[in-house]
Amino acid sequence: MERKINRREKEKEYEGKHNSLENADQGKNCKSTLMTLNVGGYLYITQKQTLTKYPDTFLEGIVNGKILCPFDADGHYFIDRDGLLFRHVLNFLRNGELLLPEGFRENQLLAQEAEFFQLKGLAEEVKSRWEKEQLTPRETTFLEITDNHDRSQGLRIFCNAPDFISKIKSRIVLVSKSRLDGFPEEFSISSNIIQFKYFIKSENGTRLVLKEDNTFVCTLETLKFEAIMMALKCGFRLLTSLDCSKGSIVHSDALHFIK
Repeated sequence: MERKINRREKEKEYEGKHNSLENADQGKNCKSTLMTLNVGGYLYITQKQTLTKYPDTFLEGIVNGKILCPFDADGHYFIDRDGLLFRHVLNFLRNGELLLPEGFRENQLLAQEAEFFQLKGLAEEVKSRWEKEQLTPRETTFLEITDNHDRSQGLRIFCNAPDFISKIKSRIVLVSKSRLDGFPEEFSISSNIIQFKYFIKSENGTRLVLKEDNTFVCTLETLKFEAIMMALKCGFRLLTSLDCSKGSIVHSDALHFIK
């Protein structure tokens, strides 16, 4: 009886050690299949099989020792390319297709990355996507900034894209000299128009924009400047400027932008 019990205990002990060794081997194998890449300062961890999915490519060459690649200070492969765009390269390797976020506008840069990493399939998909975008008609966006130099009219900003008007409103809240809880709706005419009617001139001629309760918002010149800078930042180009007598578009009576 004692012999049988000892035998069972030894069998259990052997099985336990065997399972532990198997688990350890699996852990080592799992770690050995993982790779950390430093691409332009961004670290990416992925499996070797992902990087070697397509033969005769730059990444496959690195993994299989065909291409020499430098290491960073932590011992990771360092690739001197666009670290942000590499996420799209890696996702292409994972999914086998090009999936980009809505509004992606860096097709040419991504095409260069595809060429560098020698991914013909990715390069073809980027090219196809870019060609489709060129054929798709896009609605023209107009922006008009009008300064009437009249207290009852003031500064009028019109844009047929309500999202741009929303951006202007948010920016005005940030640059306001008063702590505004939000954009003063008394200046909103519609989702496409904002108009600053209430302003007085200071002693030096600066026009001060006030709310109906006489709360100071900021100067009218500041509003014009912020609207112009926002327009240029959003990709608008200046079409015409009227009565630019002082040599600066900020002093123009009317500005017309298009995108």
